[in-house]
Amino acid sequence: MSKRIVCFGEIMMRLNPESYLRFVQADKFECSYAGGEANVAVSLANYGMDASYVTKLPDNPLGAAARNEVRRFGVDTKDIVWGGPRLGIYFVEKGASQRASKVVYDRAGSSIATASRKDFDWAKIFKGAKWFHFTGITPALGGECPAICLDALKYCKAHKITVSCDLNYRGKLWTREQAGATMAKLVPYVDVCIANEADAADVFGIKAEGTDVDSGKLDKEGYVSVARQLATRFGCKKVAITLRTSISASRNLWAGMLFDGRKACFSPEYDIQIVDRVGGGDSFGGGLIYALANGFGTQDAINFAVAASCLKHSIEHDFNHVSVSEVKALAAGNASGRVQR
Repeated sequence: MSKRIVCFGEIMMRLNPESYLRFVQADKFECSYAGGEANVAVSLANYGMDASYVTKLPDNPLGAAARNEVRRFGVDTKDIVWGGPRLGIYFVEKGASQRASKVVYDRAGSSIATASRKDFDWAKIFKGAKWFHFTGITPALGGECPAICLDALKYCKAHKITVSCDLNYRGKLWTREQAGATMAKLVPYVDVCIANEADAADVFGIKAEGTDVDSGKLDKEGYVSVARQLATRFGCKKVAITLRTSISASRNLWAGMLFDGRKACFSPEYDIQIVDRVGGGDSFGGGLIYALANGFGTQDAINFAVAASCLKHSIEHDFNHVSVSEVKALAAGNASGRVQR
């Protein structure tokens, strides 16, 4: 059986000041390319999976550069659509200690945000596919993007293609009310729902008891109820939730939970010294999809996903450049970070 996985969403140019400089200090910016679904596709390709990335890019050198960046890691880009006005950009100021990271978007009117339903031939795109992944960021782009996502989901439902979705609420793109109304129409098609400690509350008003995200206090058991409510309301077969305890911008405790409809399994908790946390949730999604697509049990799947994301926090920029063997070694308890000679 084919294990081809299709990821659909926006890829952007990421610009950040060198090291930990603030925007107002910067006289140059590092350039990379990233986006929620593109990050997942690169993770899957690094793990040896047949990953395909679908988006719409401007037919110019910047669009080609974005395409080339994911293609060089082995991601299939043949179904990318070309046209539209521009490539989206986002700026990242990395935080440290008690100073939070900041993200500024310059993505309005991008090629994918102005795409139309007729741009995407889902029967062609999904040929041989087993899995489809998107995030809540894509419908948040507005225009026809919610309808485009729904078209893809209906095709998946009719052809028994597994669907995963990271809720990924972005308050700079739409309101909670807009997110709730739109995602309530899409999530019933989702088999594997992924969220962080705030997404379920922001999008659907489902809150974990005993938790204060802003203070960093998390009651892990409260998320079993959140997962069960998401599964019951929308029919999701599995619900995964990342659990981040924020001690500071530089240090987080990181864990996760996977609910399979019967039981909830929690991963070990990692004490992370952060190099770059942007893309951390996407690396979790990539690890989870890899594990589930390859038949891992519930406990092993959440352990793999959290270990993969733990390693991502040590890597600059959005993509998670790690191998299956590295993730498995960490998941098995090799967390010392000793030099490998």
